[in-house]
Amino acid sequence: MPPCEHHEWLKKRDWLAVRDVVVAPDNDLDLLRRKYKEKDEHGRLPHHWMAAKAQTHTHALAYVGVESIWLNYEALTTRDKEGKTPIDIACRSEACAEIISLLSLTPEEARSLGWKEMQRLYAPVAYWRNEMNVWIQSRSYADCHEFIDEHDDELVREVLKYMNSDLLQCIACNSQAYSDSLVFLALRMIHRHPFSLTTKNVQGNTMLEFAESTLSPISVLCHISFK
Repeated sequence: MPPCEHHEWLKKRDWLAVRDVVVAPDNDLDLLRRKYKEKDEHGRLPHHWMAAKAQTHTHALAYVGVESIWLNYEALTTRDKEGKTPIDIACRSEACAEIISLLSLTPEEARSLGWKEMQRLYAPVAYWRNEMNVWIQSRSYADCHEFIDEHDDELVREVLKYMNSDLLQCIACNSQAYSDSLVFLALRMIHRHPFSLTTKNVQGNTMLEFAESTLSPISVLCHISFK
């Protein structure tokens, strides 16, 4: 069977291409599940190629690893034409510790954990970014403050940096009404990751430009912080 595009992306370590397809709001989940059950001419699933190329840990790789298992739990014990499972290949290719740990799960263990708990354990930056995104959209700023208060600065910074620093832009997009909690949250996020002000989104806009275009009350704050 000819490989699907996911095989090719994973062979090239293009974790971002896979992530972007998986997180797309209009993705076809049934189609994705079928793609993650397709084998190439070597009898390999996309999971086998991910295991072969995962020597360097990134947050995008961790996210792709969790998503790929969620799309096909049985892949964890599926053997290619050489009789190798993904964990066999990961160990042989000296994959990063995070991916080896993830691929060491049995299908039953992974299914029992479920998608969200696997994310929390094995892709924590993506997990907390998604949680923060939900809280911002629902204007649950107290939950955002609690996350910043209860977690170490390194994790907080990595969450704020993830996906081109889009959490600060999420505030501008979803928070047109002024509140002290909103402004304090934006200040805390800028303090921990000041480069978020100059990071460009997929449309090529900086945070300041984006805030101004959405008429967000934090546009003034971005002006002051940028200077």
